Amino acid sequence: MLNYLKLIRVNQWVKNLFVFLPVFFSGNLFEINLFIESFYGFLIFSFVASSIYIINDYVDIDKDKRHPEKKNRPLASGKISKNNALILFFVLVIVTISLIYFLGNKQVAFLVAIYFFMNLAYSFKLKQIAILDVMIIAFGFLLRVFVGGYMTGILVTDWTILLVFDLALILALGKRRGELINADLQGVTRKSLDGYNLNFLNSALAITCTVAVICYMMFILSPDTQTKFHHYIIYTFVFVFAAVLRYLQQTFVYSRTESPTKLIFKDHFLQILIMLWGISYVLLIYFNHGK
Repeated sequence: MLNYLKLIRVNQWVKNLFVFLPVFFSGNLFEINLFIESFYGFLIFSFVASSIYIINDYVDIDKDKRHPEKKNRPLASGKISKNNALILFFVLVIVTISLIYFLGNKQVAFLVAIYFFMNLAYSFKLKQIAILDVMIIAFGFLLRVFVGGYMTGILVTDWTILLVFDLALILALGKRRGELINADLQGVTRKSLDGYNLNFLNSALAITCTVAVICYMMFILSPDTQTKFHHYIIYTFVFVFAAVLRYLQQTFVYSRTESPTKLIFKDHFLQILIMLWGISYVLLIYFNHGK
């Protein structure tokens, strides 16, 4: 069972929490009906993403066998057979379709279909095309937010779209940088990394991190934001600045960003910053009471 959980990468389901962003920032997180709708969206995205992970590992079995860490994945190590992996893939797809049919939300069905076929194409071919590969990853995070919005009927703001896409792009570029360094250390060339080098990725990370900080500052300084939340929202810039610097430190100094999810689970400093940032918004959104 543990190998099957690894195969569907349950630890990666943390990414699907982006589905809850619309209901959280709208101040309706504790509205039980909206929370349940968001949770359905979370389950749908978790199942469909896990099905893609299976196909990705299936396609990359030979490459993963030569990777120092990925060789331990259930398919690459032979702990789960190809046939059993395909059976689980079809089970997840059927469960996803059944959930969407039960909910009867056509917009969500359309968005999930885009995610599914886009990532199938990514697994087989598109991940070998530099720049397009990281853009697809970033767009996948946006689709999660859009699903959360359509599940609850809450409008996804322009600021949310911009910041989520840029944040996801930062994580994707950091991941590629980590993969490139590991490939160089092993003396192995990978076609998916042919369009990258360290200078390009370092510059791209500097640009995207700068854009993220500027956009966040513009967001918290906008009159609409300060009216909706509170003027005190300006102080949340401390957590964002510190988190960006910490991520860059982990990327450039320690080269630990090949797996962004693993970094978040293991880096206590980042965890504390994210927690404090989240608590700040909980206080500003749910305990402001107009003061």
